[in-house]
Amino acid sequence: MAGEHLEARARRVVVGVDEQGRSTIVSDGLSETRLATEAFTRNIIWGADTVPTPVMAENAVTDAATIPPPPAGYYCDISTFPPDSEWDYEGGYGQALEQAGVDDTAAPASPSPAKNARSLPGMHQTDTVDIVTVLSGEVWCLVETGETLAKAGDTVVHRGTWHAWRNRSDAPCTVLAVHISVVR
Repeated sequence: MAGEHLEARARRVVVGVDEQGRSTIVSDGLSETRLATEAFTRNIIWGADTVPTPVMAENAVTDAATIPPPPAGYYCDISTFPPDSEWDYEGGYGQALEQAGVDDTAAPASPSPAKNARSLPGMHQTDTVDIVTVLSGEVWCLVETGETLAKAGDTVVHRGTWHAWRNRSDAPCTVLAVHISVVR
């Protein structure tokens, strides 16, 4: 069903401790921080401003469901990508990335290959290590020199590298991602 990804919501159960120091469920509900675009829907689960973080620190996620986490922190999110055929993949990915706080307009020309892969729709780079596990569906991971298909259960680790995602299937793809800020 077209637009199905726009309805994607993530339930978050947070465990803490009670007055007697026993583990307890302190909250159970849908994640509050969410961004729905034509290209993807992101539900931020948890984040921190710095690492290491005190074990009982509150969630540091702001109202914005941006992709880059704070400069010394991390974010964990669940995102759903619609099939490319359901929207203007070629023309709309840059706008979706901009809404998520990623500047893909500053992609310098690549010295190789003949076709500049960095100019592909959705190609971007952040100062993060991204650990991305496919929960359902499948998605193509594009890099400057090629691509690979990731299916449910597969994990892709980007280490500050140029990349983009393509969902060439006819069903949404849902991934869990941890974005950890890094230095170059």
